[in-house]
Amino acid sequence: MIISIASQKGGTGKTSSSLSIASGLADIFNKKVLLVDIDPQANSSKVLVKDYQKISKEDSICATILDRKPLPIHSTGIENLDIVPSHILLSNTDIELTTAKDHREGRLNRELEKVKDDYDFVIIDCPPTLSWLTINAFTASDHIIIVVAPGYFELDSLNQIGKTIKEVREYFHPDINLLGYLFVMSDPTINSRTSLKILRQTYTEKVFNTIIPRNTDLRDAHFNKQVIFRYNKEAKSSQAYKKLISELLERL
Repeated sequence: MIISIASQKGGTGKTSSSLSIASGLADIFNKKVLLVDIDPQANSSKVLVKDYQKISKEDSICATILDRKPLPIHSTGIENLDIVPSHILLSNTDIELTTAKDHREGRLNRELEKVKDDYDFVIIDCPPTLSWLTINAFTASDHIIIVVAPGYFELDSLNQIGKTIKEVREYFHPDINLLGYLFVMSDPTINSRTSLKILRQTYTEKVFNTIIPRNTDLRDAHFNKQVIFRYNKEAKSSQAYKKLISELLERL
C-alpha cells in the first residue's frame, strides 16, 4: 500500500503528518513501513536519519530520481521503519527531467515496484510544490492524503492540486485514489473554524473526521530529532495522530 502525503503550500504540517503517520504505523500498529522523503527540504530525513549531514547525493532519493538507480534504503532508530532520505540537490529535478527522454514520471514507481512487497505501507513525503517530483510520487501511489491548514490561501491551493491529480489519472495512473483531506494546525480561532467548515462543505465525506490540533510538542519533537510518539505520547498531537491512523486503517 503506497500513500502520498501532499500539500501545495509549505508550512502546512505535511512533513509532520508524514513522520507521524509512518512512525505511528510502525511503532504503535506494528506495521512494516518505508518512508520515502521526496521533498528537497529533507526535513523527514533530518529527524529520522542519524548523522544526516553525512548523507551523500548517491545515498539519497537523488540516486533513483536523477540517476535511475535502486532506492537507497536506510534503517532508522524505530523498529519496523526504514527511510529513503532526501537531499537538497533533489531541487534540480525539474531542470533535469524536462529534457529526459524516458518515462520520467515513472522513475520512482519503477524502483518501488521492486521493494514494496517487503513493506505493509510505503509513505511518500511529497514536496510542497506541484512538480515532476510530485508527479513521480502520485504515479507510484495507490492513495493520496492532502494536508490542509487553516487559511484562505491554503484552501485556494486545493483547486490546483486537484487538477494535478486529475492529470495524473488521465495520463499516468488512472486508478489513483484521493483518500482524504487532513485538517491540521487546528486552534480555537474563527479562521480555523471557518476554514474547517468550508472544507467540510466542499469535500464532505472526503475530509477525515480526525482533526490535528496546533501543538508545540510536535515542533519540539522535531527540533530534538524525534517523532511525536517517542517525544511525548501523551501530547494532544500524539493522541490525534494515533486516532488518525486508526481512521486511516478503517478507510483502507
